[in-house]
Amino acid sequence: MIDLSNLGIHEAHDLLQNGEVTCRELVTFYLDRIKKLDGEIKSILTLCEESSLEIADKVDAKIASGQEIGLLEGMPYTAKDMFLTKGTRTTAASKILGNFIPPYTATAISHLNKSGAILLAKVNQDEFAHGGSTENSAFQKTTNPLNKDFVPGGSSGGSAAAVAADFGIFSLGTDTGGSIRQPAAYCGVTGLKPSYGLVSRYGVIAMASSFDCVGPIARSARDTEIVLHAIAGVDANDSTTVSYQQLTGKRSLELKNIRIGLDSNFVNHTSILEAKKTFETSGHKISSIELPDGDLSLAAYYVLVPSEISSNLERYDGIRYGQVSDKAKDLMDTYSMTRDEFMGMEVKRRILTGTYALSAGYYNAYYKKAMQVRTVVIDKFNEIFKNCDVVITPTTVGPAFRAGDKADPIEMYKTDILTVSVNLAGLPAVSIPAGVDAGTGLPLSLQIIGKLGDDNKVIALAKEFQSLTNWHKLDSKEVKS
Repeated sequence: MIDLSNLGIHEAHDLLQNGEVTCRELVTFYLDRIKKLDGEIKSILTLCEESSLEIADKVDAKIASGQEIGLLEGMPYTAKDMFLTKGTRTTAASKILGNFIPPYTATAISHLNKSGAILLAKVNQDEFAHGGSTENSAFQKTTNPLNKDFVPGGSSGGSAAAVAADFGIFSLGTDTGGSIRQPAAYCGVTGLKPSYGLVSRYGVIAMASSFDCVGPIARSARDTEIVLHAIAGVDANDSTTVSYQQLTGKRSLELKNIRIGLDSNFVNHTSILEAKKTFETSGHKISSIELPDGDLSLAAYYVLVPSEISSNLERYDGIRYGQVSDKAKDLMDTYSMTRDEFMGMEVKRRILTGTYALSAGYYNAYYKKAMQVRTVVIDKFNEIFKNCDVVITPTTVGPAFRAGDKADPIEMYKTDILTVSVNLAGLPAVSIPAGVDAGTGLPLSLQIIGKLGDDNKVIALAKEFQSLTNWHKLDSKEVKS
């Protein structure tokens, strides 16, 4: 009996193409695992069992006829419930979209459909991606598969948990301020935030449009690269998109004498010590830099993002689509009662914060000032990258925290302090496992940041690190039911 645990894309592809396992058997393996383990992990919102088996049978028929299949063809994956999927419920983990069936499919999902990848399930998240722990979902709280007393991170916590629990080969997430990288760090998997504009946001429920990025979570940087190549590119439905070649140049490059910037504040962090030793052994040079002020970046982020949220969430008014309060007696009741009844506390908090920051008399003091800070952050990174190829930091200040420990919203916001500056500047960054916390036994991670368009360099360095270390080789068989 072939062990199907912890497969990467190449390994799964070879098993399918060589006839050692059928695609139906592969899909069934993951479906059975979800049914067995997700009762405690609670990462799945909608299971696509029937459609995934139908596609699997088509892949098997193609292989049986002697045809070659593509690298992603037959690969089972999950997707955050921010992605519209035609005919399949999409909720953004909010009650206001509890029964919403989209009439079209997000571009990123369409690209994966064309490649033959198989969507197994839509997974949990913080409501409208507002949070850092997946405790803000309107439906259920996802746990960390490595220790169920701890959070999986957020807002793409369901995606990271699904990969860590081996509920699919990879997952799609969104990253507005760290929502791919932070949960990847907490769950001991690899999460890639591409350069802004590299992947279309069309069909992805908007949080903050000038920040939102689509990216993959997988067990290795090698797999995130494969998925990125499949979903990246120009989309006429998203005017911010650019071609992969235009932004990143050639798809592969030789890593030699890479100049790595390291802020002195992080030199003694466990994951940085591991990375420093590994990269220096490979012949790369590490030099001291000063990163943009984390507190200022965080403050600017939590003015700008709620401001965009306030605008983007206007459409959920109880009239155009979504749920509507049956208590409403007139138009104003419809607006206020629907939003009050079907939106969670964190969503309301961010709408109110953003509306205040944009209001007459406060715009200059808050929104305009935050935009000026954003420009300072971009300029600071531009200066850093004149002398460095990449920057390394820890992804998070520590390992995953216990469920309920960040009930104070300010404390929750602080968990983003090492990731938000990347989104302010639109840069590519990847989080990879790079150590274990001595106290909890949970993963610690390394963040590799590149300049705009240097996605290939960021991924290549992550792949090199993972070729020389074993931190990313999580054994999901140890995930306890």
